[in-house]
Amino acid sequence: MKLENKNGVSFLTFDSFKNAGIKHGFSTRIGGVSEGVFDSLNLGFNRGDSDDNVRENYHRIADALDMNYDRMCLSKQTHTTNVIVVDEKDAGNGLTKPLPYDDVDGLITNVKDMPLVTFYADCVPLFFYDPVKEVVALSHSGWRGTVGKIGKVTIEKMQAEFGCDKNDILCGIAPSICRDCYEVSADVAEEFIKAFGEEHKTELLRPSTFNPDDKDKYMLDLWSACRLVFLEAGIPENHIETTDYCTRCNPKLFYSHRIMGANRGSLAAFISL
Repeated sequence: MKLENKNGVSFLTFDSFKNAGIKHGFSTRIGGVSEGVFDSLNLGFNRGDSDDNVRENYHRIADALDMNYDRMCLSKQTHTTNVIVVDEKDAGNGLTKPLPYDDVDGLITNVKDMPLVTFYADCVPLFFYDPVKEVVALSHSGWRGTVGKIGKVTIEKMQAEFGCDKNDILCGIAPSICRDCYEVSADVAEEFIKAFGEEHKTELLRPSTFNPDDKDKYMLDLWSACRLVFLEAGIPENHIETTDYCTRCNPKLFYSHRIMGANRGSLAAFISL
């Protein structure tokens, strides 16, 4: 991904999505007005930050990405694989009007000028764009969502609702915690082995580098897991773009739950037709 800056607001973009002419971006913590542990571009209303600060941050990122602030449609994530289609009535959800849902980790739309927004602080942001059917989507893929293959769920819903062809869809894996930073317990590792099979165990899991003597700790590669999900869904390999930015490795650039805990801001993914 490419790190860009406009009017002091820093964000990242995918080359493939940019070349396709689609508005999109993944925020950093740089360029907002929030202070203290929220410094500075916090986009989460539920973190304890001032709502006025968060709204100003949205205005700033909307301007930087050339998106419509008033029509943004936000998710309400619960680490599920619940993905919904949103339409014109949903413009403004969570920002200019109350959310009508409370259990949504993925959003899909074919409505123009209605930016989709999902939230992060180490989990994996997944981006989707079908340039033929003109459909965009975002999904939040933490470890539970990845085991549940929310990326595949999203693609299958795009196919069912809009007739999208898997060979046309562009997919992006945006900044999250990397395999060198993401230590998980044996029970989580076992869930990934069940979901992806023994043949992918060495690709996704390796002994802990933080606690090398603890046989119940592993390092987990969420990026590789999400890539496998896309391939399983039939996405061509050359349609998958993966970041090399880790949220935990770069705390000056990103909020990271593993470093900061609950006292932090939220990053966000944006995409708009």
